[in-house]
Amino acid sequence: MNETTQATTNNPCDIFVRGAKKGFNLAVGNLLPNILMAYVLTDILNRIGFLKLASDVFGPLMVIFGLPGEAVIVLLTTWFSSSAAIGLTASMVAAGSLTPHDVTIMMPAYFLLNAQIQYMGRLLGVAGVPARYWPLLMLTSLLNSCCAMLIMHWFVV
Repeated sequence: MNETTQATTNNPCDIFVRGAKKGFNLAVGNLLPNILMAYVLTDILNRIGFLKLASDVFGPLMVIFGLPGEAVIVLLTTWFSSSAAIGLTASMVAAGSLTPHDVTIMMPAYFLLNAQIQYMGRLLGVAGVPARYWPLLMLTSLLNSCCAMLIMHWFVV
């Protein structure tokens, strides 16, 4: 059997192995660099004091959503990488900075802000969306996530 025939076989084991290889390549080639970039950027911002400043500045705004000021850090990270934001959330819950209640309120924002910065050029540029519309698209997602967090805050007791 030649290599081309092997690649098109419908044997469930072969299909599984091909899928596992593609998944591994996707994780190592695409997801891991993005997550590392977000973690490194978050660490740099933390070390220079920006995260504490952002927490203090945006704290009064986050109260509207029933969240502590530190939650803004997760939301900013979500703009870069949802996966990194989830990891950051887990570490902040473990450290006691966030509670499961806070995470529940923020959950819709993870999906509505979902890595917009890294996908801006990849998706909007490839789709041919004129750059003048990009800020409006970003603002729409931001407003949607604020509305969703308000709704979650009102209904999650």
